[in-house]
Amino acid sequence: MHGLKLLCASLLLAVMGQAWAAPQVRVVGLFPGAAVLNIGGQRKLVKVGQTGPGGVLVVSADSRGAVLRVDGVERAYALSREYSGGYAEPNKQQLSVAKGAGGHYWVAGSVNSQPMQFLVDTGATSIALNDGHARRLGIDYRAVGRPMQVSTASGTVRGWKVDLNSVKVGTLEVLGVEAVVLEGGSPTEALLGMSFLSRIGWRVEQDVLMLESKH
Repeated sequence: MHGLKLLCASLLLAVMGQAWAAPQVRVVGLFPGAAVLNIGGQRKLVKVGQTGPGGVLVVSADSRGAVLRVDGVERAYALSREYSGGYAEPNKQQLSVAKGAGGHYWVAGSVNSQPMQFLVDTGATSIALNDGHARRLGIDYRAVGRPMQVSTASGTVRGWKVDLNSVKVGTLEVLGVEAVVLEGGSPTEALLGMSFLSRIGWRVEQDVLMLESKH
């Protein structure tokens, strides 16, 4: 009888241990009406009212946090840092960008500490600005830039290659970034090209653009 009690106790501890070992739930990206969940290492963008890996339901989500229903219990989650192999990487900064209007990735950032909205363009060799952007940023590109010819969809236009002191999106900042200022109003939006993206890590997972520092 004593042995049976010990066996039952061992089985109970084993079951409890399995419960304690349940996959950890982290919110690693936040958007209006959606959250990027990392559950047991599986990352997925889940909209409000839908369930993600492990049956986790997103009850609400905005830029401040998300409410998730896990195993029938609702709890508020703040944005969490990513971990790799169970070990924290405190120096690695990350940013998740959901696909926006027109199937493009839009991200708010800054140039030389001044706010700038970017359209992410992995096909652009560098950051591209029009002369209106440059004037707003106080960049006298004709005086400090190196003149060049740039081929666009509407033909060849004059451009000037300049160096930006700093470009920042989220917590990701790169110093001394090459950019091209085009004469006229094109491109309409500032393009975040490879002169920035190549100096950080980036990948696309399930329509979510993941940006992260390399160190």
